[in-house]
This record gives sequence, C-alpha cells and structure tokens, in this order.
Amino acid sequence: MSIVLKNASVYIEGSFKSVDLAVIDGHISFISKETDIKDALSFDLKNCVIFPGLVDVHVHLREPGFLYKETIKTGTLAAASGGYTAICSMPNLNPVPDSKENIKAQLDAIKKDALINVYPYSAITKGEQGKEIVDIDELKDYAIAFSDDGRGVQSDEIMKKAMIKAGICGKIIAAHCEDNSLLNGGYIHDGEYARVNNHKGISSESEYMQIARDLKLAGETKCLYHVCHISTKESVDLIRQAKAKGLNVTCETAPHYLTLTDMDLKEDGRFKMNPPLRSEEDHAALIKGIQDGTIDMIATDHAPHSKEEKSKGLKDSLMGVTGLETAFPILYTRLVKNKIISLEKLISLMHDNPGKRFGIANPIREGDIANLTVFDLESEYKINPSEFNSKGKSTPFEGDEVYGKCLMTICNGNIVWKNL
Repeated sequence: MSIVLKNASVYIEGSFKSVDLAVIDGHISFISKETDIKDALSFDLKNCVIFPGLVDVHVHLREPGFLYKETIKTGTLAAASGGYTAICSMPNLNPVPDSKENIKAQLDAIKKDALINVYPYSAITKGEQGKEIVDIDELKDYAIAFSDDGRGVQSDEIMKKAMIKAGICGKIIAAHCEDNSLLNGGYIHDGEYARVNNHKGISSESEYMQIARDLKLAGETKCLYHVCHISTKESVDLIRQAKAKGLNVTCETAPHYLTLTDMDLKEDGRFKMNPPLRSEEDHAALIKGIQDGTIDMIATDHAPHSKEEKSKGLKDSLMGVTGLETAFPILYTRLVKNKIISLEKLISLMHDNPGKRFGIANPIREGDIANLTVFDLESEYKINPSEFNSKGKSTPFEGDEVYGKCLMTICNGNIVWKNL
C-alpha cells in the first residue's frame, strides 16, 4: 500500500521545505498537492515536521543473553516510537559477538524480530576481556564497527593492535574510555554532590586520560576512531585538539550529559549511569562542543535494566538508563526551545552526522527507500515511564514536561510506529 504525507514541513538537505511526500513501493516520491494516488493511505500532517529517521550509534538491546532487561523486539519498538529507523547495538551480550558464529546468531535474531534497521557491533577483544583481539578480518563484513563498550581496553598494546587491524579493514574503533586504575570504587561523579552526600566519586581522569592515550595511538595508526559517551570538559578539549591536528576522530555524547549535572542527582538509581553526570563546568563544555562541531553526534546509550536492578539507590543500582523514547523531546525542549542550538543542528546531531560517519544515513531524497519520522513539535506532555515500549523504565527525566511527540515512523517503506 502507498502512503501519502501532506502539509508537513520536511527536512531535506539541511533545511526545512514545504513539500508533500508519497511512499510508493517503499520509496520516496515528491508529489504535488493535487496528486491522487489510488488506494493510498493518506495523512494530513499540518503543523507537523518530517525528519529522516533518526540514527543512534549506541544502543544496548540486551539480546542475546539478557532478555529480561530488553529484547530486540521491545528495543526496536522503543526506538521506532522515539523516531529512530537505524540503531547500532552494543556487544556486551551473552554470548559476546566476538566470532562469526556469535554475531551471525545475533543477526538472525535481528532479522526475525527487529522493526527497524539494526547494525551490531563486534567486540574489540574476545569476551570483552581486553586480552586478545578478535579476528577483525573474519568479522568486518558482519559488524558495523568494533567496540568493547561497557569496558575500556586497558592495554595500550592490545588497543594499538586492534586499531592497526581495523584501519586496514576500514572499520571504526568505537571506544568506551575508562581507566580502571583511576576508578577507586566510585559510582557517581567525584564532585560536590558526592562530597556533600558521602558518596564515592568517579574521577574525570578515568575518562579523559584513556582518551588521550587512544588519540595518540590513533595518530600513530591512522585508524578511524570514535569516542563513546564523552562527559568531561577535558575530553572535549582533547578531541578538539585532535581534530585540529587532522586526526580522523569523531565522538558522541548523550542527552543526559547535555541537560543535567551532578547537582541534579537524587538518591535514586534512575540517575546512575556510566559515565556519571558531571559538573556544571563539564556540562557547559559539552554544550560548547555541540555548538562548535567538536562533538559530532548525540547517542542515547540506551541501557535498560530490570526494576529490581535499578531500585537500589545510587550506590548499589546497576549503571544505565533508558533513552530511546525520551532523547528527541528532551533535547528539543531543553536545547532547541531555549535557543541553545537550532532544530536543523539537532537533526544533524541525531541523523546526518552519525549516519554519515557509520555509513547508515537515510536522508529524504526522491527515489530513496523511505526511512523517516513525523513529529508534532507543539505537543506537550509529561514523560511517563509506564508508557514506554522498552522493558527498561528507569530514566532521570521521569515526570519532566516536554514538547515533541513522535506521531509516525516509517522504516524501509513500512509504518512501524503510529500515534495519530
């Protein structure tokens, strides 16, 4: 069946245009207002916007191995309801996708149950143990990139070997940067809130010192290097300097680091993630980083856990919060409506830049496969985790009033989410 989308403002090649769209045989066609397509499913989207389907390069789908937290089916439904049509799934699974056999099992599950496009990472090291690199040659055709997310690669030698191998194959090394020797048992940011409330802090050095090491290695190996979920001002400065030197480096941050600080913490597991919420100075540096292009993209680090696992307070709850269903409305409300960045800039951070870097962009172009999403930017509502499609209900944004409701998501020409 064909789909007709009329009277919306459409994001095309960096700007918004008034154009009507049809999806015919799964592909995009620009049409006139008078065009009549027989038997088409037609939607009047006056006062709405149409974006390319959002792209998230950092999502934990938990399958295989941890289906009580999330499944490919629930995770991709959550993504679709948040406006995403392409996500990259992280490798901290059981079994870890560190061999062709293991990653193909994951790909089979994706083919069976995914509602949107899912591109799995391979681990950098076998079992994500940091001791022996995977067979990158064997895995390069199955993995979107290589990451040991959830753990930093502690060995300089192992990371350099991985960068050399990935560089030869033209694949990205996406690094979770965390120096275990600098953690000191911390579980929130080593800042004012930790001191006042007698919590153990995670130092900023544990993140940026490993980034500094990796940037040195990336310069030596000329690999494609990407830094996951940066959270400190020093991280921003290091990446800015590396780009100025011509290194092939990109980075991401997450919505919570752009909108919250450690002084927003509450004694609740829904505020616990890794890296932790940092200081106001760090927050300001991250904002500057997205404004000046140092930070290339925003990824959710969607990391669902069970209610029990997140109900043990800041000290004992597991690290990680959900994000697919809150990312756009939070960022639109806090950043765009407050004129910190433009809507066009937000879409570049959530689609254009991640899509181009990872080779999975899906712009709105005549004749291309239809991967797009519809938002009502004037729709105001309260974030209610009980309404999430994700199994994970833990979010620091619970109860926040936001603007921007996803009304429809079309992936590969099919309506995979509709809330009209």
